Amino acid sequence: MASGASSSSPLLPRTPSTASISNQGERKASWTPQTRNPVSLRLYKVLSTNFDDEETREALNTLSDLYATPSSPLPPQTTTTTSTKGKSPEFQQTLEEQPEALHDADGDVVPGESAARARKNLRRDMENQLAEGSRKFLEALGEVDAKLGELQQHVAAMRKSCDEAETQLALTNESSKILLERAGNLRDERQDVEDKKTIISLFLARFTPTEAEVEALTSRDVPIGQRFFEAMDRTEKIREDCRVLMSGEDGPTRAGLDIMASTSANLEQGYEKILRYCSHEFRQIGRDSQLEVSPGIREAVLRLRKRPELLTEALRFLSDTRQATTLSSFITALTRGGPSGYPRPIELHAHDPLRYVGDMLAWVHQSIAAEREFLESLFGLKSDGRMVGSVRDFTTRGEEEDWIRELMDLAVGKLCVPLKMRVQQTIRSQESSIVSYKIANLLQFYLMTMRRTVGDEALLSSTLKDITDVAYKVFYDSIESQSQTLSRNRLAHDDPSLTAPLSVLDHAQILREVMQVYQSSLLGDEDEDQINSGFNQVLDIMVDPVIKLCVENSEEKGRVRPRWDGEVFVLNCLCYLQSVLSTFEFTLKKQAEIQAIIDERTKLLTEEHSTNVLRDAGLLAVAETCKYHKSDEPLSHIPSTQPAELQRALHHFSQWLSGPEVVHSPRLSQLTVQRMHVQIHQDALARLAKTYRTICEEVKRPENRYEAAATLLGSERPFGQVHLVWQIFGLEEEEEEEEEEEGDEDEVEEEDSDDDEDEDEDEEEEEDDDNSQSHTDPAHT
Repeated sequence: MASGASSSSPLLPRTPSTASISNQGERKASWTPQTRNPVSLRLYKVLSTNFDDEETREALNTLSDLYATPSSPLPPQTTTTTSTKGKSPEFQQTLEEQPEALHDADGDVVPGESAARARKNLRRDMENQLAEGSRKFLEALGEVDAKLGELQQHVAAMRKSCDEAETQLALTNESSKILLERAGNLRDERQDVEDKKTIISLFLARFTPTEAEVEALTSRDVPIGQRFFEAMDRTEKIREDCRVLMSGEDGPTRAGLDIMASTSANLEQGYEKILRYCSHEFRQIGRDSQLEVSPGIREAVLRLRKRPELLTEALRFLSDTRQATTLSSFITALTRGGPSGYPRPIELHAHDPLRYVGDMLAWVHQSIAAEREFLESLFGLKSDGRMVGSVRDFTTRGEEEDWIRELMDLAVGKLCVPLKMRVQQTIRSQESSIVSYKIANLLQFYLMTMRRTVGDEALLSSTLKDITDVAYKVFYDSIESQSQTLSRNRLAHDDPSLTAPLSVLDHAQILREVMQVYQSSLLGDEDEDQINSGFNQVLDIMVDPVIKLCVENSEEKGRVRPRWDGEVFVLNCLCYLQSVLSTFEFTLKKQAEIQAIIDERTKLLTEEHSTNVLRDAGLLAVAETCKYHKSDEPLSHIPSTQPAELQRALHHFSQWLSGPEVVHSPRLSQLTVQRMHVQIHQDALARLAKTYRTICEEVKRPENRYEAAATLLGSERPFGQVHLVWQIFGLEEEEEEEEEEEGDEDEVEEEDSDDDEDEDEDEEEEEDDDNSQSHTDPAHT
């Protein structure tokens, strides 16, 4: 029973003592509601306990055997003694202190008191039982231990001997084998570690920036300089190598991603540092009149080109500063001049409009050139050797050229307003058309120059385009008003002078000066169409009214004075106007128009002069009759061409040939162009010679029924010989005309020989005399 109780003791619940129970009751009372019955709670707990577990049942059986209730009642003293026999002194003391817990007033044992006692002293009783069992085990095992101790001594002696031998052998084997293996393994491990260390060191050295490089990129204490740029190059190199490392077959590695992340953060801090540096430097540089770019700024801008958004932000500071500085410098140049008053303020020359406008435009052009040079140095571009005003090719420009054009346009953007206001005010205040044209031409020159420098879309080009349009409009309005005033003028029609009037001369002089200004404005690279078209409008405005004036006044003069004076007057005016235009190649179109009018007027004058020459020579009536007579009526029967009238006309013609009008015509003496005078008179003489030939042919024709036609024609100079007329006039006869004349003479001779076979010898002698005179007349003439 004792052994069974001891073996089952771990499963038995501890029986709480009376004090503990009371304490538990107090604790439960502290939190259990007063409305709940403790008996019902205990009952509910007992009923809810599961006794199907074997271990629980075994523990309860053990407790039942330990605290069995006696079968018959005993006297109180006997019961107490029996029940406390073998119990611990503490238990007996408890019974002595609380005897009422086991017996009632009559001394009988109270049912349930054993269980109550067991609950109170279970742990103590179990410990006492275990202690008792342990003492018994210790006594038995003590004897066994003594025997085993002796056996152990013998075994230990044997083991000692074996161990010594085995130890000696093991030491020998281990010392020769294990040490060697261990040494080899350690050597291999050491080599592996060294190799790994070398690889890691090389990897870190190649793919990791040093602390000094990281500090140079991120710290504000390290200025932008060679050290910073070397650190940035080193970081860029690390990233390039890392990209190659990550492009392997295995794909991106964790180390590669970490390296890219860390270097990206360092680079971003480096670019932010460059941005702050450039912003500060640009604010300082933009305020200086002498623009100089340090290598550090140039290198910083080159680095920022990889971050366009940062470069844009930095250049915005430069643009704002340069705008304010350029505008301030322009106003200073206008009002205060240069340092110490030299050069003098531009507005001091406001009384000279051409110089005033030219100085302002020259200042702007110089600013553009300086800004261009500064920006080229800032972006590290080399000069392309472009001359001022030469065309710049914007189609093949790079990103730098776009930055430069935009910054140049922004730098001079604010001064466009004061420039435009002052130039337009100067233009509108001009009364002279020549000055207006010079200003407009000057503006056109700078407009072309700026377009070729900064492009057509720049604000400065647009401003100059507007100003140039205003200047040309003022000029065109001026010359148009002048031309209208000229066309409304009425000349003195009774003036015997047939040269160009003074108003036309003054107008032509203004035109000459304007053309000289235009010719001096040509750059030399324009094609012929551009040169000619650039001045056509001016010629139309200034030349057409003069032509109209001359034509209208010539008609008026022809009505007041002889009609001949009007024709000579208009030719003199047109020839003078053409002589003014002839020295300039870009007026060829207008010259052709004037020449067409001159040719038409010359033709009319030639017709009239030919008629007058025929009238003066006495052949007009005969020539008209020969031209318009009918073929069915003989020419000799017409009154104006009868032999007597024809003889009289030929006599008059012979006398006219001896006069000075053959060489010089008084009517054409007032033509200012001698060449035209000669041409018109020669044309009239040529027509006269052709008319004489026609008269001779008609007289010699048999159907016209002239008797002794050869005698009739040979009675007066030039004796019917047409080639003598050409010689007298000093003209060369055309070959076709000579051949026709020879053919006609042969036919006439044959007809004369057929019709006049019976002519006497006197007539033949007269013909011989005529032939002899014809040989002497050219020399006489």
